Amino acid sequence: MGCLKFNKEELVNLEYALKREVLLTNRAGGYCSTTIVCCNTRKYHGLLVLPVEEENRVLLSSLSETVVQHEKSFNLGIHKYPGTYYPRGHKYIVDFNYEPVFSLVYRVGGVTLKKEMVMVHNEERVMIRYTLIDAHSETRLRLKPFLAYRGIHDLCKANPMADTRVEEVTRGIRSRLYAAFPSLYMQLSDEHAFVPASDWYYNIEYTEERLRGYEFQEDLFVPGYFEVPLRRGESVIFSASTAEEKPGELANDFEKATGERGARDNFENCLKYSASQFIVRDGEDTGIVAGYPWFGRWGRDTFIALPGVTLFANGDAKSCREVLDTMARQLRDGLFPNVGKPPRAAYNSADAPLWFFWTLQQYGNVAGKEEVWERYGEKMKEILTAYRDGKNPGIHVTGNGLAWTGLHGQALTWMDAIVDGKPVTPRDGYAVEINALWYNAACYALELAEKAGDTRFVEEWKEMPGKIGESFRSLFWYEKGGYLADRVEEAGQDVRVRPNQVFACSLDYSPLTDEMKHGVLDVIRRELLSSRGLRTLSPKNPDYKGSYEGNQEERDSAYHQGTVWPWLTGAYIEANLKLRGKQFLPVARELLSGFEEDISLHGICSIAEVYDGNPPQRPNGCISQAWSVGEVLRSMALIKAYESLE
Repeated sequence: MGCLKFNKEELVNLEYALKREVLLTNRAGGYCSTTIVCCNTRKYHGLLVLPVEEENRVLLSSLSETVVQHEKSFNLGIHKYPGTYYPRGHKYIVDFNYEPVFSLVYRVGGVTLKKEMVMVHNEERVMIRYTLIDAHSETRLRLKPFLAYRGIHDLCKANPMADTRVEEVTRGIRSRLYAAFPSLYMQLSDEHAFVPASDWYYNIEYTEERLRGYEFQEDLFVPGYFEVPLRRGESVIFSASTAEEKPGELANDFEKATGERGARDNFENCLKYSASQFIVRDGEDTGIVAGYPWFGRWGRDTFIALPGVTLFANGDAKSCREVLDTMARQLRDGLFPNVGKPPRAAYNSADAPLWFFWTLQQYGNVAGKEEVWERYGEKMKEILTAYRDGKNPGIHVTGNGLAWTGLHGQALTWMDAIVDGKPVTPRDGYAVEINALWYNAACYALELAEKAGDTRFVEEWKEMPGKIGESFRSLFWYEKGGYLADRVEEAGQDVRVRPNQVFACSLDYSPLTDEMKHGVLDVIRRELLSSRGLRTLSPKNPDYKGSYEGNQEERDSAYHQGTVWPWLTGAYIEANLKLRGKQFLPVARELLSGFEEDISLHGICSIAEVYDGNPPQRPNGCISQAWSVGEVLRSMALIKAYESLE
C-alpha cells in the first residue's frame, strides 16, 4: 500500500521521519514502538515494553547495528544526544515497509542489509531478522543492546544499584539490571561472539518529551555487543525475551509470527489491523487498551471502542462478549472501573455504566436481544437502580427523573482534565450526554424486559422514560440558539457550544424531536465540525484553544477546550444518517477520507487520540487510540449499511 511506504528522501529527513511512529504489540499488554527510522523520541518508546505488576516497563530500549567490512565500521543506529544525533545511521536507509512486517533496508558501500521486526503474539518476545541482501566481501554484523529497565513514565539514570553482570545462555546472554524486573534473554539464531564491554551511555534525549514539558534525558546501559559473520543471502535472527528460547527454532518462530499478521493493503484493513492491537488477553480477563503508548485500560473508553474494534472490525462477537463479561465481573455498586483493574481500580466515571448499555445495543444487533437480557439483564438492573437511588457519591437521580452528577474537585464525565486540583471543564449538574445516555439506557432495558416477560421490572420502570424525556427537553433545550445546553446547574443553562449534545441525536432512543435534532446538528456543523472530528468547544468562545501543545498544564487546558476528538465523528455521522438518510452519505464519506490521508502521519496504520482545533488539524496525543479507530470503523460500517438500502 503506497501510503505505508516512504522513500529515501523522506527517511533521511529527520524532521519528517521522527514525527512518524510505528507500533507492534503482543496482544497481551506488551508492545514495541519507535519511529520509522528506529530513533526513539519518547520515553515510551522501546523494542520490548512489557507489563510488570500492571505497569508497563521498558526493558530493551533499542538495538544499534554496525556493519563491518575490511575493518571499517558503518553504524546503522541513531540516538539523540545534546546538540547532535549520533550515530546517524538513518542516512543509509533506502526503503521502509510495513507489510507483512515492519522492515527497513540499509545500503552502505556494497552492502545491502534488510531488517525486519515482529512481536510474538501472546509471548513476551520481540524478534529482529537481518538479511544480507548483497555484499561483495566478508561482512560482519554487530548488535549492541541498550537496556533501560524502568517504568514507561520514568527515565533511567546510571547508578551503582544496577546489576551489570550478564550470564551466558545458549547462543546469547541473560541480563537483569534490577531484581524487581524479569530477566532479559538476548539470543541469536546463529553462532556468534559476544564481546563484554559494559558501559553507560549518558544523556540520550527524547525530543517529544522535551516538547511536552517533561524531563527528557536518560542514561542507558549497554552490556556489550554481539558479532556474527554474514554471507550474501544469509539471515540471522535476534530474539529478546523474558524466557530462554531455543535458537534453532528462531527461524521457524519468525516465519510463524509473520504469517499471523493481518493485511494492511488498504485503509480499512489498516484500521482492522490496528483494532486487533487493542484487544488484550490476560488469563480469564479480556480488555481493551485505551491507547498506545501510554494509556492502560479505561472503562469508558472500553465501552465506546469495543463495538468498533471487535464487531465492526472483524465480526468478532466472541472477543466483544469476553470483554463485556470481564467488565461485568468488575461491576461494583452500579459502577465500572474507570482506570485500571481491581483491586487498584478507580470507580469514578459517571458515564461508563451508561455506555455499557450502548455497547450492549451494538452487541445485541449481532448476538440477539434475548442473549443480552439473559446474560447481562441483572447487571443492567443493578446500574439503573444504583443511579436512581444515589448509591454512589456524586451520582443520583432527582425528582424530575434526570441524573445529577458531580463531586467537588473531581471530573466524572469524559471531559475529565484537571489542572491545579480543579476541572478545566466544570460539568457538575445535569450533563447533557449523561442524561441522553440515561434515557437511552432506561428505554433499552424496558424494551428487553418486555420481550423477556419481566413484568416486575417493567412495572417498576415504565414511567421513567417519559419523565426523563419531558425533563430533558425542558431543561436542556436552548430556544434562542436552537440547540442543547451542555449542562444545567443551579445557576441555569451552560450554553457553550460543545459536542456532547450530539449523543441526544445519535443514540437509538432519543428524547428529542426531529426538529430539535436538525437544530443541534446544524449548530455542530457550523461551529464544531472539522475535517478530523468535532471540536470540544466552539471557536467563537473566548476560552477556545486551537492548538494542543506545550507542557502538561497547557495541554490539559486545551484538552476539552477546542481540541478535536476523532471518536466523536461516529456519533455525528450516525445522527445525520438517521435523520437525513442516504443524502448524507457523500458528506460522511468525505469526513472519513481525511483519516485515510493521516495513517502515514503520527502513528503509522492507525488514528491519533486528538487533533488541533485549528486547521490544518495536526494529529497529537497517543499515536493509536482505541475509540478513534473503533468509531471510524463503525462509521464505515454504517455507511455501507445505508449504501445497501434501496
